[in-house]
Amino acid sequence: MSSSSAESKMALAKTVLSTVGSVAATAMLVRTIAHDYIPRELHDYLFYGLKNMFTMFSNQLTMVIDEFDGLVNNEIYEAAEIYLGNKLSPNIHRLKISKPEKEKNFNITMERNEEVTDVYNGQTFKWIWLCRQTESKHLYNPRDMNSTLKSEIRSFELTFHKKNKDLVLNSYLPYIMKEAKLQKHENKTIKIHTVDCERMHSLHEMWTAVNLDHPATFETIAMESDQKDMILKDLERFVTRKDHYRKVGKAWKRGYLLYGPPGTGKSSLIAAMANYLNFDIYDLELSAVWGNSGLRKLLVATANKSILVVEDIDCTIDLQDNLAHRGAVRSINGFRQEQGMVTLSGLLNFIDGLWSSCGDERIIIFTTNHIEKIDPALLRPGRMDVHIHMAYCTPCGFKLLASNYLGIKDHKLFKEIEELIDIAYVTPAEVAEQLLKEDEVEYSLKGLINFLHKKIKEKEEEKTKKVEITQVESVDEEEENEENGIKENGLPNGA
Repeated sequence: MSSSSAESKMALAKTVLSTVGSVAATAMLVRTIAHDYIPRELHDYLFYGLKNMFTMFSNQLTMVIDEFDGLVNNEIYEAAEIYLGNKLSPNIHRLKISKPEKEKNFNITMERNEEVTDVYNGQTFKWIWLCRQTESKHLYNPRDMNSTLKSEIRSFELTFHKKNKDLVLNSYLPYIMKEAKLQKHENKTIKIHTVDCERMHSLHEMWTAVNLDHPATFETIAMESDQKDMILKDLERFVTRKDHYRKVGKAWKRGYLLYGPPGTGKSSLIAAMANYLNFDIYDLELSAVWGNSGLRKLLVATANKSILVVEDIDCTIDLQDNLAHRGAVRSINGFRQEQGMVTLSGLLNFIDGLWSSCGDERIIIFTTNHIEKIDPALLRPGRMDVHIHMAYCTPCGFKLLASNYLGIKDHKLFKEIEELIDIAYVTPAEVAEQLLKEDEVEYSLKGLINFLHKKIKEKEEEKTKKVEITQVESVDEEEENEENGIKENGLPNGA
């Protein structure tokens, strides 16, 4: 009986294998015939027809997210690409990795036809990245970037239970958009943009950018601790108040005025703010802008989460409504542009008018060496919300510079230096320059002491010279009055 049972099982196994082989051979034959004799369009039609027939009986719903929506990028596709780059499971077999030349981080994304499973709010969502090859000579639609103009059409397929449709539309996809935006912001390389006057006709090209490699941070800039804390708290408060700004009906922006003598660290503070917030910098040279309309174009072309910098506001622009030069016309790449000065009213509308609401989470920074020369209309809150005085170097600032440049926290010469700094009125840039001159700590500090003594002596000499000039002018005035017959009582000589 045992032998008979074994023979029976062996016969059954042969029958099963034979049947499987026949089915496989038949499937291969059908596939070959379909591939060789059925037109491609009909083949795709039959394939999708069979697929739809099976899905009719399924409780799963699939959303297709194409790379383009007509001629514009599909934001959901871009967000999914970024989001899923951090969701790759250990079981995935292939992935794509790249690094643009001017970026600091690697970009990791799914490879074509790979599958990723994501869990959100206790529900499972399956993602597949599909790439379909096409021939560009068929069905070309100039209004659709997903047409066969491209040799490859890319899309994501998101599959989930039908009951979760509202969850996907109202919660899951908005969550992905938000997370992708945060990831993109954290991974980006900070850039500094400048105006390209030759391409002012194109919103996408009027700013040119290079990487910002400035090392300044709030830990390294020579500034009083209380002032640093105030700026940091103000920045943190600003970036977390989007809903509050919208609630009170204000554009989500913040204006800063940095004022003080040259060399007090205004540019370093701007770089430190950009590094802290991970914001790009747009360096706006107002003297290069052709009129108020050009200024508005530049504002529209700046990105969100950015810092717009206008340096030396007191001397880079004539802030008067002077229309004397409005009649001139110049031509750039065949485009005629009317010449005109940026006026005070145009600048005010730029920073605090309707055009200032074109974008979110922006910081506008003005710098000046002479705050007294700035029109009062620019100084009020809403335009320059925070005024930061960049003062001469203080003992606290010196200690920070000594720590950064010499790697020391204390020294026997510190007391003398701190006493001299209080009366020398030197800038942090001047102190830093002296600390860089010598490698030995002792020589460096002694060199700084000699420099401070020299600065104090120069200021005393300058003060003495001013007093002497004032005295000479006073004597000259008295002699002139006497010559004109004017006495102290106001009566002429001989009266």
